[in-house]
Amino acid sequence: MNYLKYTQYVYLVFSLFFIYDGITKMDSEQGPWLSFIIAGVSVFMFFFRRRFAKKFDDNKKNP
Repeated sequence: MNYLKYTQYVYLVFSLFFIYDGITKMDSEQGPWLSFIIAGVSVFMFFFRRRFAKKFDDNKKNP
């Protein structure tokens, strides 16, 4: 389960991609709102997974 420490950073990469996508769609007919919403959810999931991984490690250390 060591990979959980690293997979949380994938959400940050996704959020950066969708922020870039939203900025590039600002002047087009398509609204950038969906990209920004997905980026916000990705940032939320990063912090959620980080907290979950910390709880998991604490429970593993203190049985």
